[in-house]
Amino acid sequence: MSSSNFLQTAPAVIEDRRLRPILGKVQAGERLSYEDGVTLFRSSDLLALGYMANWVRERMHGDVTYFNVNRHINPTDVCVASCRLCAFGKKAKDPHAYTMSLEQVWEVAGKGYAEAVTEFHIVGGLHPELSLDWFCQMLRGLKERYPGVHLKAFTMVEVAYLARRARISVRETLERLKAAGVDSMPGGGAEVFSERVRRIICDHKIDGNEWLEAARTAHQIGLKSNCTMLYGHLETAEDLSDHLVRLRAVQDETHGFVTFIPLAFHPENTALAHLPKTTGFNDLKQIAVSRLMLDNIPHIKAYWIMMTPSVAQVAQRFGANDIDGTVVEEKIYHDAGATTAQHLRRQDLLRLIREAGREPVERDTTYRPVTRTEAAFTVLV
Repeated sequence: MSSSNFLQTAPAVIEDRRLRPILGKVQAGERLSYEDGVTLFRSSDLLALGYMANWVRERMHGDVTYFNVNRHINPTDVCVASCRLCAFGKKAKDPHAYTMSLEQVWEVAGKGYAEAVTEFHIVGGLHPELSLDWFCQMLRGLKERYPGVHLKAFTMVEVAYLARRARISVRETLERLKAAGVDSMPGGGAEVFSERVRRIICDHKIDGNEWLEAARTAHQIGLKSNCTMLYGHLETAEDLSDHLVRLRAVQDETHGFVTFIPLAFHPENTALAHLPKTTGFNDLKQIAVSRLMLDNIPHIKAYWIMMTPSVAQVAQRFGANDIDGTVVEEKIYHDAGATTAQHLRRQDLLRLIREAGREPVERDTTYRPVTRTEAAFTVLV
């Protein structure tokens, strides 16, 4: 949509008068402020938010929606932390806890999937015994067995924990992981940077400043990463806007964040099970406001595992330009009550995107288009 058509049409769809000044900034390409973010999060004018966010999304990416063929690997659910938001982590003595051997990790990475993956997404618990050397050996083994697969591994929280256990700096830890095979990093563990909220939901984790500093360090040594924000628990509009502004400031400095993923909180089986689940309304609002505020982060992902494939489809008209990937086996959010499938086929993703009126483009982790040939569909062994 052209700028002139945008200006002519937008006032008719904006009912919340507080959004009118923000509309002018969006059309002019001006950066939105922290106060603007608070206004956006407080607004219930969802169609107006989506209208503006979709305009920005189409200006940046046209009709394209990206997806990838990936596989999640969670080597262990044993975790020394006791975060109230988490249903995944277990204590070492829990009879239901698990820890894979190196051989099991390598086997699981290529087992039972007929579409050749381009990415392994690797995260897990903060295990009291698995060392940095163990994880480096795991990475080297994956690279030897699957040399063409991108390893997106370890949250900033995991890196900080491994650094503390090894009694070395976060930078040295990241350098060792990179040398062993890490190609980029996921964005989990950020939750919400508000100290007030973190004291309640994840007081066993590094704080927001430490998360941002770990991300900054990763970017400085040449590792790209994603970034996230957990919503739908005890946060306020002020907390959410502050989180986005702080991510944006690091991105101004490093240009290392590739994709932002708003993550819906799933309360089931957690210490916060009394809280309600997020609604599709809130899911779409998070996508839209994120696209409007994060002017320097290229991609916004609608993570279908958390918000359902149907809402993720609609999100492609509310600012998102990515729908994630095949996943294959997702544990963390399903332990917290997610009822979505644990994987989708490549063909399913193509259908979802096309039904949303977008043009699907398969990507690798760095958003380079992937061209499929018949040979690419062989099973990884």
